[in-house]
Amino acid sequence: MVEPKFDHLLRMTDDRGTFEHARYGEPRRGHGYCTDDMARVLVVTTREPLPAPRVRDLARTSLRFLIDAQGVDGGYRNRLSRRGRWEDRPALEDCWGRSIWGLGTAASHSDDRWLCDLATAEFERAARQRSPYPRAMAFAALGAVELLAVEPRHLGARALLSDAADVMSPPDANAAWPWPEARLRYANAVLPEAMIAAGAVLDRPRLLQHGLDLLAWLLDHETVDSHLSVTPVGGSGPGDIRPAFDQQPIEVAALADACARAATVDGDRRWVDGLGAAEAWFLGDNDGRHVMWDPDTGGGFDGLTPGGPNLNQGTESTLALLLTLQHARRLVMAPR
Repeated sequence: MVEPKFDHLLRMTDDRGTFEHARYGEPRRGHGYCTDDMARVLVVTTREPLPAPRVRDLARTSLRFLIDAQGVDGGYRNRLSRRGRWEDRPALEDCWGRSIWGLGTAASHSDDRWLCDLATAEFERAARQRSPYPRAMAFAALGAVELLAVEPRHLGARALLSDAADVMSPPDANAAWPWPEARLRYANAVLPEAMIAAGAVLDRPRLLQHGLDLLAWLLDHETVDSHLSVTPVGGSGPGDIRPAFDQQPIEVAALADACARAATVDGDRRWVDGLGAAEAWFLGDNDGRHVMWDPDTGGGFDGLTPGGPNLNQGTESTLALLLTLQHARRLVMAPR
């Protein structure tokens, strides 16, 4: 079992937040910070069992960042300069959905009462909004599911989840390309994961089954010769040549998240195998047979190119690694 290691993530962080980009193992401070990343930082730090003091502090740093990023109407800014100046206006894009995901996860998993209470309050403001973007709504749905796990009667979370479920795609009649979009894009597995989560919590068996079927298709589509060969940064569609590059760790982490979710509601062995394949991708079982992380620091490499790994260790890639290893560890430790 490979343990998640937070050394690199902590090295990328100062008192304000976690820097978005790195040059190899060094933070590129001039590129500033990103709310998308800080929301995921909140997820990995609060999901960590018995976190070290510095990891607990990082959870608080990420929550303070999200509080500052939130506008009065519940939307979120995404870009903060190195000097602490916001470079955009609050919106309802992915950073909104990911922030709700982070806040719901913190409220559900953290043993820090201050953090739980404040995360719930921030969730309630953000959850009044609705996004026109499917992935943003999918991330928000996951946050609502997390909060409902500890507060089943939370009206705001249930309303958000119900509205998200209502706009999720019904089954597609095209058996050759059942995906609800013309092309696979990014963080693809979050769409079926949100369907599975919403279907289970809201007792919508048709939506749940559709999510499982769609995830099974995606997992098969992104498996080549018994290893993951994930959607490249430019997306992919029917008939595209495989393998394709550059492959991003976020795609692997999204599959790990979705397979872990599916395993909680369905006993099919494929979800356990899918999670194992996600972990193995980072360890070298991929199209290039390259290890995709630094085991000394826990930093994740930024992408798999035709010539090998992009050795920069940005925050998104490192978080993707940590998310995947956390799921794999829970699988190993789960009672049989």
